[in-house]
Parts: sequence; structure tokens; C-alpha cells
Amino acid sequence: MEKPTRKKRLQQSIPDNLNGKECGELMRRQNRPYLFSFAGAPRSRQKGSIRSEIISQCQASKKLCNLLDCDSVDHKCDDPVNLMKLFQSSIFCLQPPGDSLTRRSTFDSILAGCIPVFFHPGSAYSQYVWHLPKNDTKYSVFISPKNLRQGKVSINQTLLQVSKDEESAKREEVIRLIPRIIYAHPPSSLETIEDAFDLSIKGILRRIERLRKVIS
Repeated sequence: MEKPTRKKRLQQSIPDNLNGKECGELMRRQNRPYLFSFAGAPRSRQKGSIRSEIISQCQASKKLCNLLDCDSVDHKCDDPVNLMKLFQSSIFCLQPPGDSLTRRSTFDSILAGCIPVFFHPGSAYSQYVWHLPKNDTKYSVFISPKNLRQGKVSINQTLLQVSKDEESAKREEVIRLIPRIIYAHPPSSLETIEDAFDLSIKGILRRIERLRKVIS
């Protein structure tokens, strides 16, 4: 696995007022006719970008991939409802780096019960250590960007190799992550489940305690 080249940062998850339990039940029942989906633009001027290759493979896999081309004139990429429908229609959601290694789309896809596919460890694995499992294979798939650029790997073949049992296990883990990446709305209750705010506060307190021990 390739190491992230940018400075490691601990980031907070994007707030949302969805009820985690209700969202999870809905995602289990969701019909997903597409193997994978991608929402984004090529970023052809961005050095090292793999988006053009991703879009090309998606277009070549019409029956397997649901593509939302954000480079088109009449795109609806800014419509969150449209994006959620895209992710809810798919088993896997491709999450290549954009302007930065991380994307809001990653959290939208998790909320949709869609298994994220990463192309750089810095997109999630080394960023959200307070909110996501250390064992990244439990909830996601990793595809080497180098192999993708060199034509050594096919996205649809890679994802088709994931067994149904493994797919179900990954989705269950994704659903379990939902409360961990949202902030509970005051009138609602996540009962004993920790939300993103709880995890962030605990992470900060642990860091303060470690620093206190170092300087004491």
C-alpha cells in the first residue's frame, strides 16, 4: 500500500442530523442495481490524477457503473439528493482524491450504505483515525492508483472478485459506521452509541493526556 505523501492530519467528520439507526435499516433494504458508481470531474490538469482513467473504465462498464459526470454542462453534482440516489443505487462507491486527499463524498457514500473504494491511504485510513476502524479492509476496498494508471487493474474485475459474503460483511461495517460520522441532532437520540462529536472529544482528551505526560 502506498504511503500518504501529505502531512497526516486528524480531521472531524462532516456533521449530519440523520438518525443513524433509521438510516442503517433503510440502507440494508436498499436495492442496488449497479456494482459501482462515481461522481466527479476528470481533473485532467491535476498532476497524477487518476480520475480520467476511472471515468473511462466506468463508461466502458455501462451496465455495472453509474456515472455522474460533474464536468458536463447540466450536471447535478451540487444536489445532495441526487448524489445520495447515486450512492444508494450502488454496491461500491469510488473515492479518488480531488483537490485534497479527502472528499465529502466519502461520508455521503457511507450514509448511503455504499462501500467506499479508495485509491490513496490518505483519503481515509490515515486521516480519520478517531472515527474509522484501524482494519480498513473491514469496511472498504483499496485499489492501487499506480496499477490503475498502468492498466494493470480493472475496477469492475477487482470489485467482482469480492464475494457476496465479504460484500455483506463490509456493508454491515459501513452501516455500523454511520453514527460515528454524524452528529446527533438534539431532539434525537443515538442511545448508547457514540457519535462523531463524542469520538472527537475523546480523541482530543487522549491527545491532551499524552502531551501532559510528556511535559510533566
